[in-house]
Amino acid sequence: MAVSECTKVRLWRWRRNPLRRRSDVIEAWVVLCGWLLALVGAVFGGLVAADAVVRSAEHQRAQSHKVTAVLVKDAEDPGPARVTTDHLVWAPVRWTDPNGSTRADEARVPPHMKAGGKVQVWTDRTGVLPKEPLTETEMMLHAVAGGILAGAGTAGLVLGSAWVVRLGMERRRLDQWAAEWERVDTPWGWKTG
Repeated sequence: MAVSECTKVRLWRWRRNPLRRRSDVIEAWVVLCGWLLALVGAVFGGLVAADAVVRSAEHQRAQSHKVTAVLVKDAEDPGPARVTTDHLVWAPVRWTDPNGSTRADEARVPPHMKAGGKVQVWTDRTGVLPKEPLTETEMMLHAVAGGILAGAGTAGLVLGSAWVVRLGMERRRLDQWAAEWERVDTPWGWKTG
């Protein structure tokens, strides 16, 4: 008893073959272009996103500066239910901005700090307390993560579009095949389906 082996022929759409259809060649080009555009788009999108993250972080850092603020009232311990990872609590502080105006807001300070204690806070030109600017390491991590996400999203979008084009081509091929079978079966008077 002979065992038939089914071997997979690689790159069959690119080889000359009497059974190869024009749509097979077009599909091969769609797949090839899809992968190339996905690769180039992922690299380009990742680099653009990483650069945007770095520029945004540098802009935030350039707009911010440290000032010494005075704690207005004692910082209270938030209790075990509200412990944060950096072990800081919110408390009211007051400071003088560079143009001499006194400002007040809430800032994150160590727990159990007494009123009148001094703490360093970040402020911008308008006197608002922004989040502390990213460190160099945090900036690099955000840029890498943003670049990877943007690159993956770009590649996914391109490959998804190529897949939709291939589905449309497959549907059209099946419709053509059904029409050809209809033409072949009709003269004999029977239907295959």
